[in-house]
Amino acid sequence: MPIYTKFGDKGKTALHTGKTVSKNSIRVEAYGNLDELNSFLGVVLTYVKDRKIKAQILQIQNDLFEIGANLAGPGEKGQQALALKLKTRVTEFEKIIDLLTAKMPKLKNFILPSGKTGSLLHYTRTIARRAERRTVALAEKEPVLDEVLIYLNRLSDLLFTFARFLNHKEKQPEVIWSPKP
Repeated sequence: MPIYTKFGDKGKTALHTGKTVSKNSIRVEAYGNLDELNSFLGVVLTYVKDRKIKAQILQIQNDLFEIGANLAGPGEKGQQALALKLKTRVTEFEKIIDLLTAKMPKLKNFILPSGKTGSLLHYTRTIARRAERRTVALAEKEPVLDEVLIYLNRLSDLLFTFARFLNHKEKQPEVIWSPKP
């Protein structure tokens, strides 16, 4: 089976439901941002040495694939199962955030992205925030599971925590933001 279908040559794509939409639709933009986030997490994985964080990132990649499929197939079966799974994942994220935060110095200032792996995770966090914004825009026009929005919001918190934790573990100093040049 060839990878190209030529279906999209005129700027259209088909959702899982079979409905044809513009590649510029908010829905395609939302799940496209999730795809970008997932791809960049793959880049991050090549730098992360911590086995537990690597395993978490791999699970996040699987979650994002499932969320993207859900956004590409609105109204399909499995909504309740995905909602329950994402609720569970958000609870897991919060536990990880609390556990890792307890192992680091208290955050007293705004910090700038820094460190090799830390900077990559900060960049990934910004992609997550964009994906969240586009999904919110979609949710303002069409139904989207609330749990998807909550997951994406908490994911960016987790990525921020991973960046800080790996910098701390790798003895990379946090760069404090200063409004003075």
